[in-house]
Amino acid sequence: MSYDNPTSWLSPEFWANIWRGTITWAVQALPKVLIVLLLGFVLLKLVNWGAKRLVAHTSRQSDATNEAAAREHQKRAETLVGILRKSAVIVIWAFVAMLVLMQVGVNVAPLIAGAGIVGLAVGFGAQELVRDVITGFFVLLENHVRKGDVAVINGTGGLVEAIGLRTITLRDLSGTVHVFQNGKISSLANMTKEWSAMVFDISVSDKEDPDEVMEVMREVGENLRAEPSFAARILEPIEVFGLNSFEENSLVIQARLKTIPSEQWNVGREFRRRLKLAFDARGIERPVRSRALYWSDSRDADQVPRPEPRRSEPVRTSARGR
Repeated sequence: MSYDNPTSWLSPEFWANIWRGTITWAVQALPKVLIVLLLGFVLLKLVNWGAKRLVAHTSRQSDATNEAAAREHQKRAETLVGILRKSAVIVIWAFVAMLVLMQVGVNVAPLIAGAGIVGLAVGFGAQELVRDVITGFFVLLENHVRKGDVAVINGTGGLVEAIGLRTITLRDLSGTVHVFQNGKISSLANMTKEWSAMVFDISVSDKEDPDEVMEVMREVGENLRAEPSFAARILEPIEVFGLNSFEENSLVIQARLKTIPSEQWNVGREFRRRLKLAFDARGIERPVRSRALYWSDSRDADQVPRPEPRRSEPVRTSARGR
């Protein structure tokens, strides 16, 4: 039968041949296609099951007595396992697609060769993408940052919501999402790796006894650490470094509290609240900023006497006008 004749497409013999070919393919190739799809589905389930088991195994292997260390191990495991799972899913679907094409009669050898050539061309044209992937691989390998950390990338801080081979996603305190290409990260600061700390620069009046102020700070820190709700968050007793600097009418005393990751802000807020109440109870004064203003007629400005500043007093600012 000639297929060049348009009427042949409407003949019963043509449709009979189509039907016999379809039945032959369904008998010979369709079971193989279904088996390939079923194997792909099973492999995907195994990958997801293995990823969950690997995260659970890593969590069990961590130090159960150290909550901070356990959380660090879990975050790292979730980040690495997530990347491996995504890579495995891509590879599985690629093999399933090639096997299905082979079963339907498509020669995949030219496709593979063409894909290699296209990949080479894309590699030359997508150097930035290659750089992002390579940088992301080493960021994950060297454990610089993980999902759930609080980091500052290129001057922007936020919670790491997602990390991959190409990009890192941050969400700042206002809810804004920032996406950074791994290859364009020039600076990365992880604020919650293994442990965190809140540094306090406490200013008090220069008339106060610095030893008494430091003793009050230690008492407040120890009382805060003794409470059950904060005992698990604070890793070490408060460190009072001492008198850090002299400022105008004030003394600056520096201290530090080490906490588990991401808890330094909550602990710091509560410490400042309690320290304010303790200072009020002990009568410890905060520094008062003073400024003197002199008003005069601009015509007599040159005749207005100006007091000379003394070393023991802060320099006063003079403002003139009507």
